[in-house]
Amino acid sequence: MSAFSTERLAQVLLAPVISEKSTLVGEKSNQVVFRVVSDATKPEIKAAVEAMLSKKDEKLEVQAVRIVNVRGKEKRFGRFVGRRSDWKKAYVCLKAGQEITFAEGEVK
Repeated sequence: MSAFSTERLAQVLLAPVISEKSTLVGEKSNQVVFRVVSDATKPEIKAAVEAMLSKKDEKLEVQAVRIVNVRGKEKRFGRFVGRRSDWKKAYVCLKAGQEITFAEGEVK
């Protein structure tokens, strides 16, 4: 199936990013946004999405993956300045005619 172990693929995708921008991107250009582990690569993300989110009767195909490193925000805690952790976001472009819905755990 792929050169990556299923244990690693299960750990790559952390959560979908549900925001106003991600839903706009999803409707406009058939992309889904995921929060991924910070050491994930594009081929790993592609293999993880195809393996974890495919149905038994229908295979999900990924066209392209784009990665963004998001810097953590600086936050004040009283007189001290702290910083949230940096994280990685992946824009996964699906092939035409395919979609992923996260309502009630369904995958279409």
